[in-house]
Amino acid sequence: MNLSVPLYNFLKGTSCRVFSAPFDVRLPLPSGKKQTDKEVYTVVQPDICVVCDMSKLDRRGCYGAPDLVIEILSRSTAAKDLTEKYAVYEQSGVKEYWVVFPYEQIVQAYDLDENGRYLLRKSYTRNEVIPVGIFGNFGITLSDVFEEKEEEHF
Repeated sequence: MNLSVPLYNFLKGTSCRVFSAPFDVRLPLPSGKKQTDKEVYTVVQPDICVVCDMSKLDRRGCYGAPDLVIEILSRSTAAKDLTEKYAVYEQSGVKEYWVVFPYEQIVQAYDLDENGRYLLRKSYTRNEVIPVGIFGNFGITLSDVFEEKEEEHF
């Protein structure tokens, strides 16, 4: 929620919307040809995504690549988020992909280049503001996202 709320507040009054899981994103093959739901074999549920093309939204979720996808790693999903989903989002044309390492309090931001490949923009730490690249004039203060770590007491 600490990432969704600032995005939601910034997007009020714009043509973009933020969605949180569970929210189906159906990613067709990059052939350019419209596929029926039965032909789409890749369906993902990003932790958070931003969609700016309202024509991609329907009663079943989103058909096509969101503009921004954020995955929050957990022990059970880390390998899939860092490999399979990374490749699927890149191939599908998701413009910006963030991977959140909650225990380390780091966010890695990837931007899709002109060749359709992700480039690591930067790994942002708790003490930084992460710019939302698809908007250019907005960033999220990560100290507001990551709660202060409590010292361990033995």
